Amino acid sequence: MSRKKAAERLIYLPLGGAGEIGMNAYVYGYGLPGKEKLIVVDLGVTFTDMDTTPGVDLILPDIAWLKARRADIEGIFITHAHEDHVGAIGHYWQSLGAPVYARAFTANIARRKLAEHGLPDSVVTVVEPYPQVIECGPLKISYVPISHSIPESAGLVIDTPVGRLIHSGDFKIDETPVVGDPFNRPLWEEVSKDGVKALICDSTNVFSPLPGRSENTIGDAIAEMMSNATGTVVATTFASNIARLKTLALAAKKANRSVVLLGRSMQRMVEAATQVGILSGFPPIVSPEDALNMPRNSIMLLVTGSQGERRAASAQLAQGKYLGLSLKDGDTFLFSSKTIPGNERGVIRIMNQLSELGVDVIDDAGGKYHVSGHANRPDLATMHEIVKPEMLIPMHGEHRHLREHVKLGEQSGIKGIVAVNGMMIDLTGDRPSVAEYIETGRTYLDGSVKVGAMDGVVRDRIRMALNGQMVVTLILDENDEPLGDPWVEISGLSETGKSNTSLAEVVEADLAQFLGRANDKTLRDDVKLEKELKNVARKSAQGEIGKKPEVIVIVSRLS
Repeated sequence: MSRKKAAERLIYLPLGGAGEIGMNAYVYGYGLPGKEKLIVVDLGVTFTDMDTTPGVDLILPDIAWLKARRADIEGIFITHAHEDHVGAIGHYWQSLGAPVYARAFTANIARRKLAEHGLPDSVVTVVEPYPQVIECGPLKISYVPISHSIPESAGLVIDTPVGRLIHSGDFKIDETPVVGDPFNRPLWEEVSKDGVKALICDSTNVFSPLPGRSENTIGDAIAEMMSNATGTVVATTFASNIARLKTLALAAKKANRSVVLLGRSMQRMVEAATQVGILSGFPPIVSPEDALNMPRNSIMLLVTGSQGERRAASAQLAQGKYLGLSLKDGDTFLFSSKTIPGNERGVIRIMNQLSELGVDVIDDAGGKYHVSGHANRPDLATMHEIVKPEMLIPMHGEHRHLREHVKLGEQSGIKGIVAVNGMMIDLTGDRPSVAEYIETGRTYLDGSVKVGAMDGVVRDRIRMALNGQMVVTLILDENDEPLGDPWVEISGLSETGKSNTSLAEVVEADLAQFLGRANDKTLRDDVKLEKELKNVARKSAQGEIGKKPEVIVIVSRLS
């Protein structure tokens, strides 16, 4: 009996960025099942918080599936230079080994990240926009300029043996973006005119009902605010939002204020944008040292830390001083950015600290001083209208965003599917379908080591944070008899409990009592002994302080 030969297929697989905002990593491939030639679109990171990932430095996508298919990866394509799209390139390139493609500004940032890891920048190839084509096995890829909140953003046109795909990347419809490419509707109509099989599309602002606004609509309002301010003005935004940095700097100039840049990431971004020739007309920058000798009402500090980052310039200013500069009563602090969900607590903490200093805090004020870099709902509908895809695959959004975006597409008769991380989608036929489920998740950068989300490292750290820690040490002689009583060290626990006696001493006494009645079999069995000591210590602590700490037992035997 003859078996039907497997047919080649076109696949889309999100490993990050689908079902969440951040950590973008998408895979496209064509070929026989399990033997597809692949391209990777973006390798980004997401950021940590003290509640769920204490002590972790960065969160990276789990690329185990990609590493197993390393030989099939034809290229890595970075759409733009935001951290959630390029931040993992230095951490992962060695594991993947494929050539990296990007436009000039993005390439500059990618090379810097590779250099931080001692990797050669020659692996990055600078590409020109459409109609230049990069051939990767059966796939042909072109960069199509698009407007966003960072220069030289691009969507991708991916030509396959079964039809054209368009990967939008992050985008907005802005024809006057201040810095970067304007949205070019005729160009997008051109690349879509012969038919598009699937549009894989940004979903971030699908719930925002009004059309997006241009970057050039907020400069006058910011300049007016700065002119009316009586003391020092501080403004914070994403360091990567070069257009906003320019908007803020030009507003400061208009208000007769000199610009001071604070924060390494902001300085690096301005430097990179200047190097590749996309940032012109930026006012002269004054050093922090010179600013100390200038009237307070004549400067504007442009600082990092718009998301409440603890070590950024804004947080340090809120706590007192940064590079000798300080804030006081009558100064003004502008958050010219939108707070990413999950970062609210950190931002509010800084706002309150600033308020305690007498600083007037201004947030985005309903869009008066901020416009989004992502397409709102009417703009997404416009993109659907331009591209006219057979299928819609929402990405770059939480599950609720993806689901709502599918509904929006259905209103125009476009077939869609909610595809989250790990869902491999078959795009070969006339409607999208799930081909496989790939095990995926997150990898934590903890110091200089990568650990899996399920490895237990962060789980144990959370347990210690919640419950405190106790270390029990016991020495046994050659006859398996205790040499003295066990001793206890506590960390993250109250030193005394309800008996008004040292917690460590109370636990030590209870442990000594247990050892006094323990039989020889228990004293000879390390596993059983450690288990019993742990149980006694936890029960004793609970009685004293109402908590069961994490207990580490160390049993040493003399031989």
